[in-house]
Amino acid sequence: MELGLYTFADVNPSPAGSRGVEGAERLKNLIEEIELADQVGLDVFGLGEHHRPDYAASAPAVVLAAAAVKTKNIRLTSAVTVLSSDDPVRVFQQFSTLDLLSNGRAEIMAGRGSFIESFPLFGYNLEDYDQLFEEKLDLLLALRDSEVVEWKGELRAPINGRGVYPRPLQDPLPLWVAVGGTPQSVARAGALGLPVALAIIGGEPRRFAPLFDLYREAARRAGQDQAKLKTSINVHGFIADTTEAAADQFYGPQAEVMNRIGRERGWGPTNRAHFDMSRGPNGALFVGDPEAVAEKIIAHHALFRNDRFLLQMAIGLMPHDQIMRGIELYGTKVAPIVRKALTEKGEGAKASA
Repeated sequence: MELGLYTFADVNPSPAGSRGVEGAERLKNLIEEIELADQVGLDVFGLGEHHRPDYAASAPAVVLAAAAVKTKNIRLTSAVTVLSSDDPVRVFQQFSTLDLLSNGRAEIMAGRGSFIESFPLFGYNLEDYDQLFEEKLDLLLALRDSEVVEWKGELRAPINGRGVYPRPLQDPLPLWVAVGGTPQSVARAGALGLPVALAIIGGEPRRFAPLFDLYREAARRAGQDQAKLKTSINVHGFIADTTEAAADQFYGPQAEVMNRIGRERGWGPTNRAHFDMSRGPNGALFVGDPEAVAEKIIAHHALFRNDRFLLQMAIGLMPHDQIMRGIELYGTKVAPIVRKALTEKGEGAKASA
């Protein structure tokens, strides 16, 4: 199982000073975090795309390209690319370029997005939400499969025998589909034979496990090679030297983010009691000392049989030094425990898209 991190490069939505200064500092710290993740042997780093004042990463490929020249082994992926409101040709070109810069370590994680700001920003109609993603995913797959593309849809101009460059080092360029728990999205990924990444940020994770069964069944019915199917669970969590420190450090920033988003979406406010319950054995938060987090990762691997596990630690205004310590512990303490346990079970092989 691959172990990694993802983030949205959170910043203060109401900074005391210049937004530019704050953004510059966050991106500088982010590159340091990716460098450290590489140095301690983590497998994957993902960066999400957002178009809001509380996130600094609206162009993940650019940031990942900066990280590519500073790292050696870690795979670099979007988490996610909001494909519905982007142009698949540019997405493919950007990540092909990233693949060349990184010597074959780039991936695309494509999704419909959990926020809608990008749709009016780029001139798309939200009424076309589902059709936009289906069409653009179809085009992205065509771009990945052929250097010269023939393609026609309803919501984008056709491409008639045009070449798309540069071509990536990896053939094919790895492409994952990110889902938030909608059965139709999971089944679509399975039918296409594409790896699927499931975000679990609340509730009991075990309730999501049947979605991977649906994914594998949809792939089987479509005649896809089961050996090529890959799955990831993407979760919130934090690692510190003690479980008490991890909980105390992570609660404030994580709760502030969840409450801010909750106010926009009509969710009830969270509190420390709910947080503490969520970091228990059956909850969605992976918070604790290295042994506790490793134990929970192993337990959920038995449940999901996932090929990849991505942890979002840098959420909200987490101090950079605490994030760096968390990454160090993840790579040097948690990862060895997990890899040893899965290797002993004969399940230690890494995923490849």
